[in-house]
Amino acid sequence: MAKKYFLCIALLLLVADTCVAQFSFKARIKDAASKAKLAGVVVGDRHGNGNASNDSGEVTISSLPAGADTFSFSYVGYKPFSLVVTLPDDSWHTVTLEATEGELEEVTVISSTRTNESIENAPIKVEVLGKEEMEEENTIKPANVASILGDVSGVQIQQSSAVSGNTNVRIQGLNGQYTQILRDGMPLYDGFSGGFGILQIPPLDLRQVELVKGSASTLYGGGAIAGLINLISKKPSEQQDAIFTLNATTLKEEDINAYFSKRNKKFGYTFFAGYTHQDAVDVSGDGFSDVPDLSTFTIHPRLFFYPDEKTILTVGYNGTFEKREGGDMQVLDNHIDSFHQYYEKDITQRNTGELIFERTLAGAAKLTVKGSLSSFNREIVSNTDDIKGNQLNYYSEISVFIPQKKNSIVAGINTTGDNFRKLPSSDSIALHDFSNNSTGAFAQYTLHLFKQTTLEGGLRADHTAGYGDFMLPRLALFNRFSEVWAIRAGVGFGYKTPNALEVQVIDYPTQDLQPLPANIKAERSTGYNLEGNFKKDLGNDVNLFINHAFFLTQITSPIIATQLADGRVFFSNASNPVTTMGFDTYVKLSVKSLELYVGYTFTDAERSYLSQNQFMPLTPRNRFAFTAVKAFAKKWRVGLEGSYIGVQYRDGDSNTPPYFLMALMIERKIGKMFTIVVNGENLLDYRQTRYEQIYTGPQTNPTFKPLWAPIDGRVINLSVRITPFKK
Repeated sequence: MAKKYFLCIALLLLVADTCVAQFSFKARIKDAASKAKLAGVVVGDRHGNGNASNDSGEVTISSLPAGADTFSFSYVGYKPFSLVVTLPDDSWHTVTLEATEGELEEVTVISSTRTNESIENAPIKVEVLGKEEMEEENTIKPANVASILGDVSGVQIQQSSAVSGNTNVRIQGLNGQYTQILRDGMPLYDGFSGGFGILQIPPLDLRQVELVKGSASTLYGGGAIAGLINLISKKPSEQQDAIFTLNATTLKEEDINAYFSKRNKKFGYTFFAGYTHQDAVDVSGDGFSDVPDLSTFTIHPRLFFYPDEKTILTVGYNGTFEKREGGDMQVLDNHIDSFHQYYEKDITQRNTGELIFERTLAGAAKLTVKGSLSSFNREIVSNTDDIKGNQLNYYSEISVFIPQKKNSIVAGINTTGDNFRKLPSSDSIALHDFSNNSTGAFAQYTLHLFKQTTLEGGLRADHTAGYGDFMLPRLALFNRFSEVWAIRAGVGFGYKTPNALEVQVIDYPTQDLQPLPANIKAERSTGYNLEGNFKKDLGNDVNLFINHAFFLTQITSPIIATQLADGRVFFSNASNPVTTMGFDTYVKLSVKSLELYVGYTFTDAERSYLSQNQFMPLTPRNRFAFTAVKAFAKKWRVGLEGSYIGVQYRDGDSNTPPYFLMALMIERKIGKMFTIVVNGENLLDYRQTRYEQIYTGPQTNPTFKPLWAPIDGRVINLSVRITPFKK
């Protein structure tokens, strides 16, 4: 079977349409009001040819026949536009797009597939949280993007530590170590540095977030077994941009964030700085913090150089400095005695440098060279231990994108890895210094077989130090039967090399983790997906969209953690696989200024290596969510959302009760400069501590149970967004 897959992909990659472009269409695209150049505008013609504008606002579509052709332009937050041109025509056409006054149009450009395909027609399903969602989240949860990721169907935000608040992202029922998190296409949040990853990324610093559910290892390497999350940073425009956000909550959190950007012909910049302070709060009254004491400072400057119209050089630095402390409230108030002793303090520093070179070549081809280097220090101080460690993450890549009339090719090589080492005074860590690295070559071929059918194949070959070589083929198909109906189907393969410091459902103490055994193997995966789409314009500004997707992922030789009675945690390969399957249904209904979203996810995740209780712990089989947003008179917006989380099983054959969460948001715009938001989360104040005590043992040395529900309870926040240069 594997040979058939390899042969199919190899034949697919060899099929190339080498037709020489006879005529081309060229356009420069700008904002109608500010005249700023617009990057990422999707342009297509009536024959199915298309491309997206570059950072100079320019777009070229080649291999076009002579005669009259109609070109359509679509972009987030702008009205659609059409232009009729009779080819041949070698002139540059200037196109100005008008911003929409109401709700933003559906995001159309995706970066994670590297092909500039639109969301609707991409062979791989990519869900995008765009500019509007990032701006809204900036006023609701300005400290990080964890909450908005949890709103996506099939995605579960799992808090793994009651003391530190450590959190990981689970997709389609699989544990957090199988989700790959990228920043601008580069992996930075893995292993020792992955625990607090999404808790340190403010939404104001992002243009959009792209999610791929299921195997996505062809372009980005092993690790994206459950899926990947690509965090896309903002880029500057010619109009001066500045955003300030002030926020305070009833749980004693204060945030202040600022973002600036501007570009001219040869130079541009973006600059983000943010600070979050959170006092420790004992919501349940059990004497332990349910919300840690927290101080976080983030700074992210980027410089953009444009030596000519075809070249962009980006240089950036990202620094995050954080201290969080939780435990016995009396200890946190500096009242330590023989009974009140327990606490944990995490001090982290993340310093990251990035370099990206992009060059547009002949025929709209694009060369990209990029790399990142990230140093992550973490010190864990408790009443019993003082542990220090450093992880160095590195990534480098060179790739090329070649669009043609009916196909496109993406190919490249990349190297990724991390080095972990213990720092002085960390003798209590049983782990030795170790490193992981891999080098791979990849190719992806996208073929538009017919006007409505796209076939995409990919192949990746990786060499990993210590774990051998891996071949990862992938095949995906998209077919649009009509303007209303469409389907997607795909299969992909992945792998995951062992790492004792990967995030787990339970946040095991670092000092209890034991070195990996010499005979441990990498995990391998196979993932399948099948989905159908229904999209209908019902007239009178009423639109309906329905997506129903099936998924199946199987992981062979899964690495499992076993904790002994003395607390030590050992790792080994299980003999039988982990399998997760289910379906995900998503409905969006737009009625003029009202938008309604409804989603339901069914997940059946099992660990077949167990003789009984094979269910995946803390994974709800049934999850339902809805969101309703209504705009009033262009000044008010009201949003109501709710989610039902079904029964979850725990190791030991016990289960948790289902529960329901509610949230309400009210937004008021004052002129063009000020936006005030009042938001309430968990309005019903459901907490795990209302159902059970979350720790066992003495107060001097408690053991916390795995978390399956919120413990911070109801929270209300008030925020103000200031945009002084908005026109």
